[in-house]
Amino acid sequence: MSNPRSKYTADKKVEILREHLENQIPISELSRRYNIHPNMLHNWKKQLFEGALDTFSGKQKRTQTHQNQKSLLLEEKLKQRDSLIADIMSDNIRLKKKLTGDL
Repeated sequence: MSNPRSKYTADKKVEILREHLENQIPISELSRRYNIHPNMLHNWKKQLFEGALDTFSGKQKRTQTHQNQKSLLLEEKLKQRDSLIADIMSDNIRLKKKLTGDL
């Protein structure tokens, strides 16, 4: 098989897996029909169920909340950094003026 690898969208992957799970079509048949290696179909199925665990356990929401908290902390650090830079710059300008006598 010298065909380049096919890239399947998430929708297509779900459609193929739905055929297997709801219609009881064997993976071997789906493999032949869509020209996909059976191991790939097993990997997709594994990913589907791992994602389902996250969905039902609320893990995604916790992860998203955690990411939001990290973002807020980073924003606060950036504000503090900007404030510190502004203070240093004003001190620098004041000292330059004092040295050159431009008061």
